[in-house]
Amino acid sequence: MFDGADLSIRPVPRFGGTHPQYRWLDFGHVEIVPQPQRGSGTVLFAKLLKRIIRKGVLRLTDADGHVHRFGGAEPGPVSAIRLHDRRLHTRLALNPRLYIGEAYMDGTLTIEEGTLRDFFDLVGVNAEAFEGSPWQAFFDRMVQLGRPLQQFNPLPRSRRNVAHHYDLSDRLYELFLDKDQQYSCAYFRNDNESLEVAQENKKRHIAAKLLLEPGQRVLDIGCGWGGMALHLAKEADCDVTGITLSERQHAVATRRAEEAGLSHRVRFHLRDYREETERYDRIVSVGMFEHVGALHHRQFFAKVKELLADDGVALLHSIGRMEPPGSTNAWIRKYIFPGGYSPALSETLAAVERTGLWVTDMEILRLHYAKTLAEWKRRFDQNREEILRLYDERFVRMWEFYLLACESSFLYWRQMVFQLQLSKKLNAVPLTRDYMVDRERERMAA
Repeated sequence: MFDGADLSIRPVPRFGGTHPQYRWLDFGHVEIVPQPQRGSGTVLFAKLLKRIIRKGVLRLTDADGHVHRFGGAEPGPVSAIRLHDRRLHTRLALNPRLYIGEAYMDGTLTIEEGTLRDFFDLVGVNAEAFEGSPWQAFFDRMVQLGRPLQQFNPLPRSRRNVAHHYDLSDRLYELFLDKDQQYSCAYFRNDNESLEVAQENKKRHIAAKLLLEPGQRVLDIGCGWGGMALHLAKEADCDVTGITLSERQHAVATRRAEEAGLSHRVRFHLRDYREETERYDRIVSVGMFEHVGALHHRQFFAKVKELLADDGVALLHSIGRMEPPGSTNAWIRKYIFPGGYSPALSETLAAVERTGLWVTDMEILRLHYAKTLAEWKRRFDQNREEILRLYDERFVRMWEFYLLACESSFLYWRQMVFQLQLSKKLNAVPLTRDYMVDRERERMAA
């Protein structure tokens, strides 16, 4: 199977990376480290690519200067890459999901024809063949064995995981998000809407599902920089409490409430959802459930039920997967979202059922996040030089890879977004969904 490649196994250190802003956490991870051996790794990687690349063309120049061409059986994207480290010959064959991203970050994999987006498109159109690879199927099963440890997120670890990604420079997020700093899937009503309009659509869409009335008490779990909480307070005259584990987000959200003159009706706490004790008429959580971890799903929904008024309504907005339960991409888990996981609907709904909550509405958003990420990437590229001054080249390349990898996951790799409306009582919301459209139109006309 390994064509005589010399392998060694070593534990990965708890922290990695040369810049303190992208030290990574990956508890319990064991990394297979191939040792350089001439020829064997190249053959292994070539066999893998020959089996996978059918649509489009990939031209690979290996670290020894040999050029390999794959694909061409069917039309598709064209990309050319060059490897600059002989260890990649085997590493990429054994665990491409981890080592392609690392190599791009380190500059040991470079794009020679087309763009990084073209490369992702080429890999994406061949996704079915990649997932059907016997070696990849075996490797995925091995990764699944470590899922309980990967997604074990007690409170101290959750705080570290959140700080890893969300306590970066405020300026970084200002440079690619919309003006309200919505770091979650926007809602595009057509292809011509700007990101700012689409994010306003998202907030309005969620507010309509919450059936808000003046004076109601609302809890925002994972409030980010405060945009959703401030929107609900202004548009529906509600009293809103936002909670987050990010120190930077908490500081920005608190300042925004004060600047908007809403601090008497909107407050933010540096608090985990498991620490909350008050009761609320409405609960909303946007883009936070992905950080809960499958082991804690039932605990999360039990807490929602505990905090929700008897006639209350909750709305959960989360990235999910259109396939059975799996595991988080190794590179994303290591460098971007330690402890994170995009759940399958099957495991999410099973956790809801066990807590006795009603699912009163469900909606699937398919391509909206791909469009959102494409716009984030465009703005990131537009401000690349300023971001480079904030960090360094490796960090910038890491984020370029992250944004495109996530966009690709919604275009080719069965990722989607779901919204679940939940209640304790079966009659907490109207019989039909008409009220959602009516409320959205009312707000759009206001």
